[in-house]
Amino acid sequence: MARTDRALADAVLRLAAERPVSRISVAELTEAAGVTRPTFYNRYRSPLELLLTVLDADLATVYQREAEWRAAERPSSNEALRRATAEVVDHVARFAGVYRHTLDDPADRGVYEALVRHFTDYSLTFMASADLPPGNRALMAQFVSHGFAGAIKAWLTDGTLTTDDLVTAVTACAPTWWQVV
Repeated sequence: MARTDRALADAVLRLAAERPVSRISVAELTEAAGVTRPTFYNRYRSPLELLLTVLDADLATVYQREAEWRAAERPSSNEALRRATAEVVDHVARFAGVYRHTLDDPADRGVYEALVRHFTDYSLTFMASADLPPGNRALMAQFVSHGFAGAIKAWLTDGTLTTDDLVTAVTACAPTWWQVV
C-alpha cells in the first residue's frame, strides 16, 4: 500500500473509531492523514467510501488466509468452520469501535450493509462447492449472512459477551450443510 493510501486508511480508522464516519469531514480526514483534499478526491468520493475500502481490504486478507490454511492443513469441517468464524470475528473485534458507531447512526448503515454483502458473497462462493438441500441459494446466503451479521450486532452492543461467545454462538447456529463441506 502506498504511503498516501496508508495515511488515509490509518486516519479514517482512527477517526471512525471515535465517531460515526458520516460525521467525519473530508477536511479533518485529510488533515489527520497529512494529505490534500484533491489527493483525497482523486481516490475517493467520501470518507465512507474510504472506510469501506479499508474494511473490505482487511476482510479480503482474512479470506485469503483462510483459503491458504484450508488448502495446506485440510482441517475437519467443524474445525474449519470454527477457525473461519474466529478469523472474521477477529476482524470485527479489531475494528469494534468503527462497527459500533455504525449501529448508532443511520447514516452509517452502509458499513453494516457492506459486512452483510461480504458474508453473502462468501456464502455464495462456499455454497458453489456444497451439496445443498433444495432451495434458492441466493436466499439461503442472505439468511446465513443476516444471521451472522445480527449475531455480530448483538455482540457489539452487549459488553459482557466475549469473542469466544460470538464464535461459539455462530458455529452452533450454522446450517448443518455448512459444517460438512
